[in-house]
Amino acid sequence: MFLKLFKNENNTHMFTPIDFILHIDEHLNTIIQMYGTLTYAILFGIIFAETGLVVTPFLPGDSLLFAAGAFAALGSMNIFVVYLILLAGAFLGDTVNYWIGHFFGQKIIDNPNIPLIKQSHIDKTQAFYEKHGGKIIVLARFIPIIRTFAPFVAGVGKMHYGTFISYNIIGGFIWVTAFTFTGYFFGNIPVVKDNFSVVIMVIIAISVIPMLFELVKSKLSSKNAKEVVD
Repeated sequence: MFLKLFKNENNTHMFTPIDFILHIDEHLNTIIQMYGTLTYAILFGIIFAETGLVVTPFLPGDSLLFAAGAFAALGSMNIFVVYLILLAGAFLGDTVNYWIGHFFGQKIIDNPNIPLIKQSHIDKTQAFYEKHGGKIIVLARFIPIIRTFAPFVAGVGKMHYGTFISYNIIGGFIWVTAFTFTGYFFGNIPVVKDNFSVVIMVIIAISVIPMLFELVKSKLSSKNAKEVVD
């Protein structure tokens, strides 16, 4: 559970990560009302941590980009500042995560006090990288949790930094642009505003489709190869 992040004279807002994601519209509205222009720094911090710190994959990503765009359309924030801030957070987050994996990854993996990251998970992800290449960095942007681990694993696996940074820029640009401007243009349509939680769930479900497609294609390829051998 998050700690007491937002306080005012009347109450204290406490929520779980799931509640924060599903009701991001309500919580972001509270942040804007309480912190004003500091909201830009908070948005940067959340996106940076969600993509840059391997221990915070539970933070909102897609939903936050969408909600930020929607509130910018209402005039609560400047859309161009929001967009640049989110781009910077996404790009710098993945970059930092890569170097954390590069320099400290194996120590983190071998640390028994961090059960979330296991060598078997790293090995499987590295094998996936070897088969599908750097495009996984782009695809991972659209998949909650996976986008937090992808740059870390790229660093652990010593992916060439030039290759990583290229896909990092492309993936971050597509991810932030798609969700932020979708929220900006469609987030305040009455049917969307009245069913915001449902829309967020749909966004999360759609986000998983690219990786599911790759996994299914990989499984089918392995199955066909096995049948040929047999």
